[in-house]
Amino acid sequence: MLHRMQTLPALFLSHGSPMLAVQDSPAGRFLDGLGASMPRPRAIVVASAHFTAAPTHVGTAAQPRTVHDFGGFPPQLYDLRYPAPGDPELARAILHRLEAAGATATAAPEHGLDHGVWVPLRRMYPDADIPVVPVSVDPRGDAAAHVALGRALAGLREENVLVIGSGGFVHNLGDLDWKTQDAALAPWAAGFADWMRERLQAHDLPALLDWQAQAPHANRAHPTVEHLMPLFVALGAGGATPAVRTLHRSHELGTLALDAFAFD
Repeated sequence: MLHRMQTLPALFLSHGSPMLAVQDSPAGRFLDGLGASMPRPRAIVVASAHFTAAPTHVGTAAQPRTVHDFGGFPPQLYDLRYPAPGDPELARAILHRLEAAGATATAAPEHGLDHGVWVPLRRMYPDADIPVVPVSVDPRGDAAAHVALGRALAGLREENVLVIGSGGFVHNLGDLDWKTQDAALAPWAAGFADWMRERLQAHDLPALLDWQAQAPHANRAHPTVEHLMPLFVALGAGGATPAVRTLHRSHELGTLALDAFAFD
């Protein structure tokens, strides 16, 4: 099939709990309609919070396996598969792009699709017929390094490739209110989320890059940083001064903010 070249946005998606794959929720319904709202990509590149490696790793498998990298959930989740093909040629092109940008990168031929990849894609593109290439984030890296990673991928958007950062806008599993699915967002989580939204809309990149020092409750919102780093990959992939569009806002379990953004 021939694909007309077009420029796609870069996306940041909050994937939340693995239950997003099967559960009716505002975030799930948003994802159900997201794929159809955009031109169909020829391939998808996903920087996932659950693929953590340094230097940057790029999945090169022709048929990546579905990885169930979670525990304690209903058995039905472990039976799900997302049999999307890989794209080894695109993966090699990404490695060349990263190296040309001065980054160290390595092929990951055995890496599959973790739930940060397949859970949102299963709802966006349930036929699993678009090739997917996973890219790692560095759990010890900073925001600037991940913006640079995204900028190295930005040119792919002009080649009808959808670049996604999959993480969590507020992600502290230790503070979840498991008793109430739709509990109100805790004040500290709302304070962090509001600051991030304001800085994104103001295109205040210096403040965003210094989020750990400047954002209220930053360390509580992200005790570890890997779920926010995909946001910076998507921001970088949007280009030098991307427009920021809020695609979705919802929350679950009192502290899990599930914002989604487009950068183009």
